[in-house]
Amino acid sequence: MDVWRLPISASQRGKLISAGYTSLSSLTSVTSSQLARAEAKISENEAVNILKIASQGSGSDLSRGNCSVINGAQNAWDMLHEEELLARISTSCSDLDNVLGGGINCREVTEIGGVPGIGKTQLGIQLAVNVQIPHNFGGLGGKAIYIDTEGSFMVERAIQIAEASIEDMSEYNEFLHKDLRAGQVKIKPKDLLENIFYFRVCTYTEQIALINHLDKFVSEHKDVVLLNQVTTKYTEGSFQLTLALGDSWSHSCTNRIILYWNGNERHAYVDKSPSLRSASAPYSVTGRGIRNCVSNCKRVRMM
Repeated sequence: MDVWRLPISASQRGKLISAGYTSLSSLTSVTSSQLARAEAKISENEAVNILKIASQGSGSDLSRGNCSVINGAQNAWDMLHEEELLARISTSCSDLDNVLGGGINCREVTEIGGVPGIGKTQLGIQLAVNVQIPHNFGGLGGKAIYIDTEGSFMVERAIQIAEASIEDMSEYNEFLHKDLRAGQVKIKPKDLLENIFYFRVCTYTEQIALINHLDKFVSEHKDVVLLNQVTTKYTEGSFQLTLALGDSWSHSCTNRIILYWNGNERHAYVDKSPSLRSASAPYSVTGRGIRNCVSNCKRVRMM
């Protein structure tokens, strides 16, 4: 059960999430005093009330920091087999997919950060299109929710990437049926755009309200990719680039991917992951979307 399903106020949910408590399991060993000391401005009375409600929702006595035994344990071998069979969202860059273990994991929170102009929005649009690739083409056949906090989403770019994705599927279809007559890919760019649900939020309050609304919009297993801006932080006598959402959020994501410039090439670096090794891969932002890096890729100076 997720924290945003608790029958508490939106501001209290926001405080919990900002402090890194996104699920009831993250509250299992927390006392009211510890919760009140978290970096979320939660009072002692609020903490007691929140843990009381959470314990009723989970059936465990969280207010005392005790955790009840849960039936239906899954053994680690089955978990490994399930993980190996889990489909991932391709980035359309095979080199990047390789360092990500096949693409973006759908059951984990993946944070993608980088400097302006590095391709975060491009990658976000690419993933919103690629999650819809049908199962018979190796995709998930899903839909996408795109939450835009800065107005950077470009529908014109989305249709370009959608058209390129359909062309890729057509080529894949012809390759599979090279000895037979290939059937046509019936998906149209309009179909892909209709399955990208766009939300524009301008304030923190709007974002919390949207999170509460998403319960009615998505299924039990939520697939989340966060694109994080960078900012400057004064550390050890100098200004350094750091991810904008801060230290509290950094403990909430499962994987963190940093996008950066290496000379004239864009690179993606696996900065944090419990299962992926630290590695980097080059990628390009092309007219067709995210693709493998090419030798003539030049850095465009941002004005």
